[in-house]
Amino acid sequence: MRCSGPRLKKCLLRTFPVASWLPRYSIRENALGDFISGISVGIMQLPQGMAYALLAAVPPVFGLYSSFYPVLVYFIFGTSKHISLGTYAVLSVMIGGVTERLAPDSDFMVWDNVTNSSMVDTTVRDAERIKVAAAVTFLSGIFQIVLGLVQFGFVVTYLSEPLVRGYTTGAAIHVIVSQLKYTFGINPVRHSGPLALIYTVIELCYLLPQTNIGTLVVSIVAIVGLILAKELNSYLGKKLPVPIPVELIAIIVATVISWQVDVEGKYGVDVVGLIPSGLQPPVFPEVSLFGQVIGDAFALSVVGYGIAISLGRIFALKYGYKVDSNQELVALGLSNSFGGIFQCFAISCSMSRTLVQESTGGKTQAVLAAIIYVNLHGMMKQFLDIPLLWRTNKIDMMVWVVTFILTVLLNPDLGLAAAIGFSMLTVIFRTQLPKYSALGRVPNTDIYRPLENFNQVRNVPGILIFRSSATLYFANAEMFQDALGRKSGIDITKALSAKKKLEAKKKRHEKKMAKDVKKAEKALKMNGEKWKQQKEVAIIEVEAERDPSLLRTIILDLSTVNFLDTVGIKTLRNVGTQSYTCTNTSVVEHLETGGFFNDKVTKSCLFNSIHDAVLHSVCWRTFSMLDSCRA
Repeated sequence: MRCSGPRLKKCLLRTFPVASWLPRYSIRENALGDFISGISVGIMQLPQGMAYALLAAVPPVFGLYSSFYPVLVYFIFGTSKHISLGTYAVLSVMIGGVTERLAPDSDFMVWDNVTNSSMVDTTVRDAERIKVAAAVTFLSGIFQIVLGLVQFGFVVTYLSEPLVRGYTTGAAIHVIVSQLKYTFGINPVRHSGPLALIYTVIELCYLLPQTNIGTLVVSIVAIVGLILAKELNSYLGKKLPVPIPVELIAIIVATVISWQVDVEGKYGVDVVGLIPSGLQPPVFPEVSLFGQVIGDAFALSVVGYGIAISLGRIFALKYGYKVDSNQELVALGLSNSFGGIFQCFAISCSMSRTLVQESTGGKTQAVLAAIIYVNLHGMMKQFLDIPLLWRTNKIDMMVWVVTFILTVLLNPDLGLAAAIGFSMLTVIFRTQLPKYSALGRVPNTDIYRPLENFNQVRNVPGILIFRSSATLYFANAEMFQDALGRKSGIDITKALSAKKKLEAKKKRHEKKMAKDVKKAEKALKMNGEKWKQQKEVAIIEVEAERDPSLLRTIILDLSTVNFLDTVGIKTLRNVGTQSYTCTNTSVVEHLETGGFFNDKVTKSCLFNSIHDAVLHSVCWRTFSMLDSCRA
């Protein structure tokens, strides 16, 4: 609780990272590259912000606000030098689900006396949806701030790369389906809850005969044009100082054509309409909405943080600096909560804009939908992860596929929670179903490898070296013992039972001998000297010579064990006192506190390497044979 000058300075610099790097900023070395990068990313932000506003079900101009206010806050509090914050497709579609659920079109139907039919009052509806989006954004920011202050940044460890990539791919499917109504010019009913995407696709299929041909033609032309332009961008990427702003050009061209041809009046193509100029005044979100969006806000906070910190760490590792996970939570939280006051919707890191930032050192709704489709092509390429993971790690492939399926079927919020639960279950299953191996020695070395995986590895005569790929605890202790029995050819359970019977028989025999001695002392009235001489007589049982190839010693390799519970310690004790373990210092503490050591089992049976344990076993056998010969 003490405070000193250096400690206060360190705390301030950690809270306001901009104060640590801005005074050392080199204008000569960095200004030009940062200026070009800023212009490039800013040009991308404009069309993407308006397009992703459609996903959030709010007017396009609020996508521009979301690309402005939160970025200013992150500039002050963020620790990543390369990620580009702003609107993000996955978060936008999650917010769209909230806004359309709490402010559906059916709540804003009014009667039109001109057409004698009901219609949606879009002005009132959009105003209500803006309130919902601002409330959920503000609350998600509060969640992120609180989680950052309580040092909850470690939560990112539960978001593995296969999980994140599978999740973003599944969310991209939601994004694509949500834009099909703009592509075909149809108006399906909004569905929510699990399987909502399936119901939406089914209804879209029923409505396909009502497709607006003009809207479909504009969508196809825009998609093809954007894809060709992006491929050209990739081809000329090294020759151009900045990328061609294809999305911005597409919007300008579409705006001019829409104005000159009057596509809305002649062909019924929906247009965005008037985009107001200027900025919105700050308005505190409606507190009454917080209770209805608290679950969605928490999901947004976790998803947004997970994506941002994942990309931040990638570039931090590439360029040799550190990203503070807890400070990133606080920075994102302040960005979102501040943005919510200015009626923005939740932001995170965009992969496409980040790559541009790192490498560069009326508009029609159909065109905005086309921009979304084309910008998702990178996520669609993530399907190529499946064959790669199949070859490298099948469990990670299962995490990817299950996460994708859960996200598609259960929607992004529930899908994320279910995917994290499944990912944690795989960790439990990996410890419950580990791989058990018998190790052998590489000739003329101190290297030991699994016998079943290497042809040149040789078994050590009379010694079984046993390894488990997971830690030893209550969930897999029985399987550990069974596997050891299979590898050794010894029924551990029967051997343990026989050992207990033998010990019990020995104790009974000792008690009987003690009683007989007392009886003999009384009956014969033996003197002390004579009894002393008899007491010193030793009885030595000489064991018959055994085949040296038969198993005499078991060495347990516990290098993969990072903790032991009472069941695990009991399992090790049951294996027998003639076993030798190869372990690390952290496990020794568990063995000591668990009461593993006694008069017969001491720390001398623990070794730092398998080779040391093997040498000890060979020497012990040699000395035992010599002692037997002397006897």
